[in-house]
Amino acid sequence: MQKGTIGVTTENIFPVIKKFLYSDHEIFLRELVSNAVDATQKIRTLSSFGEFKGELGTLDVRVKIDKEAGTLTVSDRGIGMTAEDLDKYINQIAFSGAEEFLSKFKDKANTIIGHFGLGFYSAFMVAKKVVIETRSWQDGAEAVRWECDGSPEYTMGEGSRTDRGTDIILYIDDDNKEFLEQLRVDTLLKKYCRFLPVPVISGKEQEWKDGKYVDTDRDLVVNATEPSWMKKPADLTDKDYLDFYHELYPGQDDPLFWIHLNVDFPFTLTGILYFPKIKNNFDIRKDRISLYCNQVFVTDSVEGVVPEFMMLMQGVIDSPDIPLNVSRSYLQSDTAVKKISGYITKKVASRLEDLFKADRADFEKKWDDIRLFIVYGMLTDDKFCDSAMKFMLFKDTEGRYFTLDEYKTLVEASQTDKDGNIVYLYATDPTAQYSYIKAANDKGYNVLLLDGQLDNHFVQLLERKLEKTQLVRVDSDVVENLIRKDNRKEADLTPLQRNIMTTLFSSQVPEIEKTNFIVSFEAMAADSAPVVITQNEYMRRMKDLATMQPGMSFYGEMPDSYMLVVNTEHPLVKGLRYAADKALDAQVEPLMSKVEADNASVEAIRKGAKDGKLSAEEDKQISDLEKAVADARAEQDKLVRDYAAGQPLVKQLIDLALLGNGLLKGEALNGFVSRSVELLMK
Repeated sequence: MQKGTIGVTTENIFPVIKKFLYSDHEIFLRELVSNAVDATQKIRTLSSFGEFKGELGTLDVRVKIDKEAGTLTVSDRGIGMTAEDLDKYINQIAFSGAEEFLSKFKDKANTIIGHFGLGFYSAFMVAKKVVIETRSWQDGAEAVRWECDGSPEYTMGEGSRTDRGTDIILYIDDDNKEFLEQLRVDTLLKKYCRFLPVPVISGKEQEWKDGKYVDTDRDLVVNATEPSWMKKPADLTDKDYLDFYHELYPGQDDPLFWIHLNVDFPFTLTGILYFPKIKNNFDIRKDRISLYCNQVFVTDSVEGVVPEFMMLMQGVIDSPDIPLNVSRSYLQSDTAVKKISGYITKKVASRLEDLFKADRADFEKKWDDIRLFIVYGMLTDDKFCDSAMKFMLFKDTEGRYFTLDEYKTLVEASQTDKDGNIVYLYATDPTAQYSYIKAANDKGYNVLLLDGQLDNHFVQLLERKLEKTQLVRVDSDVVENLIRKDNRKEADLTPLQRNIMTTLFSSQVPEIEKTNFIVSFEAMAADSAPVVITQNEYMRRMKDLATMQPGMSFYGEMPDSYMLVVNTEHPLVKGLRYAADKALDAQVEPLMSKVEADNASVEAIRKGAKDGKLSAEEDKQISDLEKAVADARAEQDKLVRDYAAGQPLVKQLIDLALLGNGLLKGEALNGFVSRSVELLMK
């Protein structure tokens, strides 16, 4: 009987292994089963090269629970180990047998999983004692038993195994009895080992009998040894891809399409990525794509391996070239990962372009479901953005689709402004913005529909990418000003008329919390609306972005600012102006003249001051004049306000505009309804 102390390269490593080697203790099962698969793959390799000339027999890995004995055993019929092997690979922690094997057969043995060295010792996270019963494949090899209670001391002597292979027997400690429950173990095997290349057997299949499930005599194989992503794309049908998707994600709708990854240079990568239907449930989840290493589940947190925007996809990627830490739970940042990420991005973009070219009609049908994914990709990945410009589609308010080049050709002639910029008009809510869309359409303009959750950012991206192009929301100005031409007609108002009309309308706007209205005048078509409410494009964008982007709270706290645009060419407005002129000119004009004269006097006093310094007398004169100006303006304002209060038509026109924008609510809405009835009865 040999006794000894396990060779370690770090002092007191066992407590570290026991508590901190892996973030989840359940990982031990994955590691032990993976090692068993390694051993099985090695005997296959040796047999294929003629080094092992015996019968392979049945090659599988078995997981067995004995609740009475308190043990969990992982068994294989792989290459087994000699006493020398145990000394080399078990008694010297972190020496990886897989690494040495790969160095010998590096050009041929590409299915060996383990590159990590510490996997076996994960057993001590859940076991108070671990026993290895093993026998090497080599002729004349003797069985060996190795035993350790979790301290650095071990015993090694004659074993009882009669055929080649290894049994790892874990005596589960009191804190981890859950791993003696068949359901718990089977759940973990399904999670981590469901696609391993060697059959993994755990217990027996069950059937319903006499009101309960009972074991049959058939072994329960928990894994599929040849998952779809390991096969050649030419060998798979659409049904195969869909069946595999529903195996991964039971109960979900069919995916829109998929991409099969299959590359072996300059790195090895296989996998299948699916496009699920995505509309308004924008959700960057970290568990949609699973990462495997030679069919061993590693993690579903694949940040860094796939670009962030692909978190909207589902599926599997498998690569032995992605570096992992000892737990295989976290990805390390290095050049290999960046190359793989770049390849996946390029492959996804290429697949989308192929689908667009192959069947545009079908691509358009699916566009609304994949648009969010593509927009998110364009916003977050420059290379994907450049590729996506070839197959990105615009959808207009009539439901038609255009490529970027097609849309430019469509609108260039009619929607180019006086500075040579092409103006793309867009709407975000075709119902709420119907009147603005109709006004634009009536003028011969086309309006895009940009109603996605990321379109505030997307609009700015397009303006950066498209040369001499502006995007303007259709309700950001009156239709005459959306695309400014040289032949713009100015509102024909005298200073006195503008002054009176401004107060006439501003005084009748209802109070709306955190909302400001600025009255302006435009000479629009006589049959256009008499009053239109618009919102400045820049400020609206800033406020919209503030809701989604940290660091912009300043804009978010600012009140909403609207322009109340009065159409001076509308017959109703002309009538109001004429009536106001008649009623107020005689009273308001002298007040305006006084304001102008007093302001001129103030300016003259300031200019005449010696050395720019006012005397006490001059200072008093200015103070008296400024008070007189303020009093005159207040009197003028009261005159117009009192007059406006008796003009229900002014209030009605304002409320109609507010109502059309969803801004008329509560008491103001009730007043509008009552006033409408009164006006109808006259």
